[in-house]
Amino acid sequence: MPGLTQGPGRGRAGRGRFQVVEVTGPSMVPTLYHGDLLLVQCGAPVRPGDVVILRHPFQQDLLVVKRAAERRGGGWWVLGDNTFAGGDSTDYGAVPEELVLARVRARYRPLSRDQRSVLGVLGWAASALRPVSADRSVSRRLRAR
Repeated sequence: MPGLTQGPGRGRAGRGRFQVVEVTGPSMVPTLYHGDLLLVQCGAPVRPGDVVILRHPFQQDLLVVKRAAERRGGGWWVLGDNTFAGGDSTDYGAVPEELVLARVRARYRPLSRDQRSVLGVLGWAASALRPVSADRSVSRRLRAR
């Protein structure tokens, strides 16, 4: 289950604030990869299909990134885009609304060492910064629901 190196704040003061966090783990592949940086907006409204940052329901000191699939039983049913990684609502049920902290607005993929050639840098530049939204979802898992 991917954790984040730092997490967005809670409460009124943090609402609407933007923060950068780093993804660890494979549960959101192919949308997000280990090492990707995310621009998140704390307290932003969430709609089905959005990628969100939440506190794990059973380990609330652990932050995770998942896709909000639908509202269910007073919370959000969240799924990882990688069906083989697990660690989502299929394991722990709907996540209470108050545990959903932020909505992911954009993904920045840092330049890797194997992208130092001219073609590598051009390929990276074309895909390094992307908005993350329900409309741009590459998740087959979400579309199959």
